[in-house]
Amino acid sequence: MFRNRSLKLCGRTALLASFVLSLAPSVALAEEVSPALFTANNVWMMIAAALVFVMHLGFAMVESGLTRAKNTTNILFKNTFIICCGILTYFVVGFNLMYPGDFGGFLGFAGFGLSAGFEEGANTAAYAGGGYTYWTDFLFQAMFAATAATIVSGAVAERIKLSSFMIFSTLFVAFVYPIAGSWKWGGGFLDAMGFYDFAGSTLVHSLGGWGALVGAMVLGPRLGKYAKDGRVMPIPGSSMPLTTVGVFLLWLGWFGFNGGSVLSADPTLTSFTLVTTCLAAASGGIGAMIAYTSISSKPDLSMALNGILAGLVGITAGADVINPNMAIVVGFIAGMLVVGSVMLFDKLKIDDPVGAISVHLTCGIWGTLAVGIFSTNPEHTLAIQAVGVACYAIFTVACASAIFMTLKATIGLRVSEEEELEGLDLAEHGMHAYDLAGSPGFMEDGGRSDFASAGLTPSKLAPTDR
Repeated sequence: MFRNRSLKLCGRTALLASFVLSLAPSVALAEEVSPALFTANNVWMMIAAALVFVMHLGFAMVESGLTRAKNTTNILFKNTFIICCGILTYFVVGFNLMYPGDFGGFLGFAGFGLSAGFEEGANTAAYAGGGYTYWTDFLFQAMFAATAATIVSGAVAERIKLSSFMIFSTLFVAFVYPIAGSWKWGGGFLDAMGFYDFAGSTLVHSLGGWGALVGAMVLGPRLGKYAKDGRVMPIPGSSMPLTTVGVFLLWLGWFGFNGGSVLSADPTLTSFTLVTTCLAAASGGIGAMIAYTSISSKPDLSMALNGILAGLVGITAGADVINPNMAIVVGFIAGMLVVGSVMLFDKLKIDDPVGAISVHLTCGIWGTLAVGIFSTNPEHTLAIQAVGVACYAIFTVACASAIFMTLKATIGLRVSEEEELEGLDLAEHGMHAYDLAGSPGFMEDGGRSDFASAGLTPSKLAPTDR
């Protein structure tokens, strides 16, 4: 997703957006781009940006469905804050940190705001090879930026202080994501090395996954999640229908996430990318279903749905360079990996309410390495892909640890035991998403019925950091 920052003089003006994609040649240099092609490219990129925006609704639905009803308002508020704050911080500093132009390959900054958008040639076919305008460029990239923090939101759900999460997500989106992104997509040292990540298996998903892992470890598990004898105590979510809707919205949004990453309306490459993306998603779901049979004879819907997301994350790094047959293999393996990863993190007592770490970190790493195994481009090697994965792991873990530990030592990271038991909707927002008083199993004791079936009381629960 390397973006051409050079702005050249060009006198052509875009025609009406009604020019269809079939009128355009599939390959054209900036100085040869017809008004029809320039318009078609730009319209597709704007549609792709809108599809990526829909993914934020999908994330909100998945997180709400896989967590308890008493925390729904809190989940939705965090997702609302992330997209609003993410777009604004990306406008102020993120865009020009991620795409600084000529820089040393590690850190650069082209200035605050989007003043370059007013330079001559910025919104003509001379910009970015005629694929889109400067304004569309910012819009599409901004949709990606907030996704990394959304991944963290699910993993730390139901026990993190709202104020602490808001500070973390602001810093993560404003600085950590764009600096890391510049190393590949901004033409940095990893791009020069030959590292490849088409649409963000590592740059978006595993980067968010590393942040999620650090957050979950620093916070500790939810009350009642792990019994003293080591048993994993299931904490059911509030709505599987909502979760299912969320996953299918994410699948829809991924057509823009990967399809838009072609950075033009090239009919051949865009359609190829959408096919590999869709095949990997489907095979990921099947892979998870099959893998779960080794654990239980009864199929688990949440695992199947996470398998779909695993397949999507897995193919994202190589959707344009892995053929359809191998895309099915990549997705299938990702679906199996997500089941094993969820089980592993539970054994390690790392509590992730929605499986975000397994979906985005585990499968993001797998998808990035898969480029070195299955890519049709012989220049892509497993060794270089592994180096890229390691660089992002070290950088993100260091940054996320510094932010979370600083928050823990200053304003605190975790809500009190009492607040966690009564639910963050009431504790943090003074309201509920649903009329819980009329729901079966609701108790006036602030939700302590969640632990009654496990024979647990607050006095028997493991100590937690407040």
